[in-house]
Amino acid sequence: MIPASIQQYLRHNRVLSERYWHPRAVSAQELAQVLHVSGWRVAKSVIVMADRQPWIVVVPAASTVDLTRLREMLGARRVRLATEQEFSARFPDCEVGAEPPFGELYGLPVAVDESLSLAEHVLFRAGSHEEALEMRFQDFATLEWPLVASFIQERLRPPQDVTPMTPILMETESPMPA
Repeated sequence: MIPASIQQYLRHNRVLSERYWHPRAVSAQELAQVLHVSGWRVAKSVIVMADRQPWIVVVPAASTVDLTRLREMLGARRVRLATEQEFSARFPDCEVGAEPPFGELYGLPVAVDESLSLAEHVLFRAGSHEEALEMRFQDFATLEWPLVASFIQERLRPPQDVTPMTPILMETESPMPA
């Protein structure tokens, strides 16, 4: 189940989203498989430590973060993947491994690979291994004001001829009335 704090955050900010219930999927690639969508359409949150600052780095499920490029982009001396011990307490209402890309809600800066900014919609975990959320990328960007840059491994860039898939609708979360 998507934590109440995330649902309230989206409602409070009047962000429309679609919820997808699915069989348990631990990895982002498994999520893409169970939802029958491309791994380039699913975003995963990767928690990194840039010097001593944790960041939520959002990349396509089918990709890998290029830590060298990320370090250069962030202007950090050292960037590495964070351990579960370093970040799990920051997401107390989320299942470990299902951290959402909502840095504003959890007090962390967010960086998004530019390949995700080219899609109309972004689909990602929202605290649960059995439920996912989809929203317009522009709504996500307005909500989070992420740093957008290119930092996935080049050999794993999405193909240019991938056509957008039609969103699959399960349930729409509407914003609260004014």
